[in-house]
Amino acid sequence: MFIQPELWFAYDALAPHIDAMTMEIHYTKHHAWYTKKLNAAIEGTTFGEGSIEDLLSDPSQVPEEKRHAIMNNGWGFYNHNLFRESINPEGKGILSGDLKDAIIAEYWSFEGFQEAFTAKALSLFGSGWTYLCKNSEGGLCIKRCSFQETPLKAWLTPLLWLDVWEHAYYLHYQNRRADYVSAWWDVINWNVVEKRYG
Repeated sequence: MFIQPELWFAYDALAPHIDAMTMEIHYTKHHAWYTKKLNAAIEGTTFGEGSIEDLLSDPSQVPEEKRHAIMNNGWGFYNHNLFRESINPEGKGILSGDLKDAIIAEYWSFEGFQEAFTAKALSLFGSGWTYLCKNSEGGLCIKRCSFQETPLKAWLTPLLWLDVWEHAYYLHYQNRRADYVSAWWDVINWNVVEKRYG
């Protein structure tokens, strides 16, 4: 069985960037729903015994009749877990060290990285996610995935998650996705992102 991690900050802790009602609904409804559905889908199997990353990296191991339910809800569970870890109201640290060097090497500057990541998030049609990823050689790339898929299928390691499903921002920002993405930069937990890169 997979367990939804506890939210370690109050629903209003990220305001005004992410409002309390959005955070509460996102956590108690959407995140909880994926957790419940994933556990229902794996009931009677051994898929809950390993890590969620191992499960999602190889969809072919899941019988076809269970694959859609397990993978879709598994991706939703995984994405929401790591999105929560990527944001924090305080003690977020600053971009530094090897990750900063890698970002500058790939995008020339932090501002260049911000522009590239934001552009990728805003160009996603419909719902999905945008990620900063590391490949097997340690290089960086920005990926977007529709709905609940993840770059794990391409053997990439996601480092930074941005949820661009409408439920992540619509109550506060309505159709202004660009304003939501701009605000999200102020709540990134760089300590966690750098640890993933290391």
